[in-house]
Amino acid sequence: MSSYDRVAIFGEMRSGAYLILACAIGVACGAITIPFYIIGSLIKPISADLGWTRADIALAIIFSSGLGALTAPITGWMIDKYGARLIALPSLFGVTLGLLIAAQAETPLMFYAGFFTVAILGAGTNPITWSNAIALNFSAARGLALGLALVGTGIAAIVLPQLMTALIADLGWRSAMMVVACLPIIVAFPVVFLWFKPRVSSEDITGPATRPAGYSLRQAVTNFRFWVLTSSILVIYLAISGVMTNLVPALTDRGLTTMQAAQIAGSIGLAMIIGRVGVGVLLDRFWAPGVSAIVLIIPAISCWLFQSSADLTILFSAAIILGLAAGAELDLLAFLSAKYFGTRNFAKIYAFQYAALAIGSASAPTLFARIYDINGSYDLAFYLALGFFIFGGSILLTLGRYPNFAET
Repeated sequence: MSSYDRVAIFGEMRSGAYLILACAIGVACGAITIPFYIIGSLIKPISADLGWTRADIALAIIFSSGLGALTAPITGWMIDKYGARLIALPSLFGVTLGLLIAAQAETPLMFYAGFFTVAILGAGTNPITWSNAIALNFSAARGLALGLALVGTGIAAIVLPQLMTALIADLGWRSAMMVVACLPIIVAFPVVFLWFKPRVSSEDITGPATRPAGYSLRQAVTNFRFWVLTSSILVIYLAISGVMTNLVPALTDRGLTTMQAAQIAGSIGLAMIIGRVGVGVLLDRFWAPGVSAIVLIIPAISCWLFQSSADLTILFSAAIILGLAAGAELDLLAFLSAKYFGTRNFAKIYAFQYAALAIGSASAPTLFARIYDINGSYDLAFYLALGFFIFGGSILLTLGRYPNFAET
């Protein structure tokens, strides 16, 4: 790395520090993040209270992450037209409202309605919003900035499973959900209001000397790299989402206490933070598909360990390995999208790729829970995830060299 690059990176990081912080908090309290990291802690308490099956409860993620797939292109268009800040702020209230509705549920339909509300009214809190701001405001330090901005998911993965477990033990699952529902407006809104002020959006930039370079949406979707990247992120997120949302019940089935299981799930969050920052630095220095392939194939080991061992040390190790990949996947998608398709239409292009991520995130929890309901074990689900990691990481090696379009 040249001295000029170091100066550029330092300058971008210094001027954009508060923007990164606002993005990290926004991600942690977003419409995808909170439902994803609390559902595992809710499965057994709700099943015991209301008699629903595990698959019934996990299906709620389809109504948050799954609808995120449908709303992603609309969100991307709105961000490009109106700016990320205007979309993000009211969406935080949507997340809170939806979780409060779900906390009152007596039937699966009402539970799903709450998660539906989170997805629709909270759509502006999804990673598209935060990644778009980072991609447009950082160039030399884009990988590092994305890694730091998206550590919010790692923070949520550390805090939410253990917080939910403790709150459920003291207050019951309904009150626990109501407490967590307040986080977007109590914690995130003030920070986002003060510091989430992206300097530019793609519609604000005019003139050939300053406008970001890159493909149109049509050019991107007709390029094979778009489908390679989209396919990879789909199968990787099927693996990550399926394992992580079912990990707490899977570990308690193996004889661990609920708190031990929550602590192991929480260790994933710590590894996610390390993975986000570490991979972000590597992406700025080395060929991104090579870095991505290594990071995303290794967690296949975790899937084998989760279904073959009940030793706490081994399970913590498996969780850390998984967390490194889970911490990198959003960074990789945003970074590779910007590198291979440019930033001129980043929000629109990223939104369609994010839809694949949302589909994987939405469908995997129910798929893995259904495998348990049929077989009485998660073993087959973990083997399926193992295959997904190997395939999804390997195909990224076909992306080839970066396109030659300049950014200013």
